[in-house]
Amino acid sequence: MDIRKIKKLIELLEESDVEELEIHEGDDSVRISRRGEQASGAQYISHYAPPQQPQYAPAPETPGPVQEDNSQQTVHNGHALRSPMVGTFYRAPSPTADSFAEIGQQVKAGDVVCIVEAMKMMNQIEADKSGTITEILVDNGQPVEFDQPLLIIS
Repeated sequence: MDIRKIKKLIELLEESDVEELEIHEGDDSVRISRRGEQASGAQYISHYAPPQQPQYAPAPETPGPVQEDNSQQTVHNGHALRSPMVGTFYRAPSPTADSFAEIGQQVKAGDVVCIVEAMKMMNQIEADKSGTITEILVDNGQPVEFDQPLLIIS
């Protein structure tokens, strides 16, 4: 940067109320600032290197595997019929049809009690134990995971 330009900048700074001035021109940069009321009236002039390369924030850490809190699991009295696959739980074969099973209904091993839809295929889920349905743990149309309890048979 030309020294004449720097002198002109100092004069402009003295004539104004500006406390500090910083100019970047290509790879050069100049910073001129007033340091309070100095006896000699001199200004602080600094010529420094071009700005550093941009610094990027560190990448966020990827969380490890999520561990489920098993202390909150609900204990059910009876046998839990579990989903054999991931899919969508349905209590009836169609929206207008009656449910396969209701709370309080007696079922025998092999009776169809619900459907789990997986990849556009309707998979009938059969009771694996005879008894009475005491709880239905999943709402109609809700997604289910593999081995998730669907209903309780006592």
